[in-house]
Amino acid sequence: MAIVEVKVPELSESVAEATLLNWKKKAGEAVAQDEILIEIETDKVVLEVPAPSAGVLAEIVQADGATVTAQQLIAKIDTAAVAAPAPAAAAPAAAAPAAAPAAPAAAGASKAGVAMPAAAKLLADNNLSAAQVSGTGRDGRVTKGDVLAAVAGGAQSTAAVIPTGVPTKALPQVAAPAAPNLGERPEQRVPMSRLRARIAERLLQSQSTNAILTTFNEVNMAPVMELRKKFQDAFTKEHGVKLGFMSFFVKAAVHALKKYPVINASVDGTDIVYHGYFDIGIAVGSPRGLVVPILRNADQMSFADIEKKIAEFGKKAQEGKLGLEDMTGGTFSISNGGTFGSMMSTPIINPPQSAILGVHATKDRAVVENGQVVVRPMNYLALSYDHRIIDGREAVLGLVAMKDALEDPSRLLFDL
Repeated sequence: MAIVEVKVPELSESVAEATLLNWKKKAGEAVAQDEILIEIETDKVVLEVPAPSAGVLAEIVQADGATVTAQQLIAKIDTAAVAAPAPAAAAPAAAAPAAAPAAPAAAGASKAGVAMPAAAKLLADNNLSAAQVSGTGRDGRVTKGDVLAAVAGGAQSTAAVIPTGVPTKALPQVAAPAAPNLGERPEQRVPMSRLRARIAERLLQSQSTNAILTTFNEVNMAPVMELRKKFQDAFTKEHGVKLGFMSFFVKAAVHALKKYPVINASVDGTDIVYHGYFDIGIAVGSPRGLVVPILRNADQMSFADIEKKIAEFGKKAQEGKLGLEDMTGGTFSISNGGTFGSMMSTPIINPPQSAILGVHATKDRAVVENGQVVVRPMNYLALSYDHRIIDGREAVLGLVAMKDALEDPSRLLFDL
């Protein structure tokens, strides 16, 4: 017997503990080298733990939902063992008349209960196993549509009350109470994920330690929209990514931060730390909660660089693959609630930063220009700032500088 230990990977200095989400293998099952065994959730990211060697998962030391620390033993792999054969399910079939050869049927049935990659994530989010959903894919594979249909139809009593996107930590231990039938008013109590708990903690910290004030302005997005429309095809062909609006907001924000450095500063005790670099956090929604990956040295990035990086962040966020290095630091943040249709909001500062820009939905509105009422695509911008170090003058002028840059993008070329 050759035993290889599976341990929790090293965590960042600011992370003391993590939580095991759900094992993807059971004890006694064969594993391949580098096959993902389990996901570990910290208060910042979700880490995947691969198998260090091929073999059989001999023992699971720490179960789903366990709290663990860096380098803690969580499982053992026997590299010399062979996985035990699956329980014979062909006994009833043996009593049936021997008609067609069994081999082809077994080959097709072997795919039943196997989920496609996109379906596997939905199954985990809704606390289901592939065996609980009827597969309509090739050879009985479970597709994303199968999972959505099962959830919508309430095929499983527990899945019917678990919202899509709720992390599955400790859900197997949450049993429906044996008492009263709640009828059409079901409830289920689930613990916060570490990421959600950390988000709550940081938001409360921001509200209690910062003197938050928000200033608003409106911007005519027509110049940006016209510029984007004019160069969209050429930009996409040249860079392999679409020209979005966020790169304009990032460029306008950096433009304003250069003019008013205190908006890019942070508080450290009784000191104000002025940053000579521009690391812009972009708030991104993920199945496990809001995350803020960082565009480092955004002032040195081109429009294409920004769009590519944001697309990469979005993909990694949806797959739960954002690393600690992606979200560490940041001097200023941008939150785009307009993606979901928000018309107005007051964003909360992401500590230890001192300001955040809220972007909203662009809508046609009646405005007055030169004494005439005209229709323009307008966007309301909101800048929340820490009034302890940023005065109203700098905040208002900083937001005006962003507005001017967006209404006349040529200013960005000449740093005006």
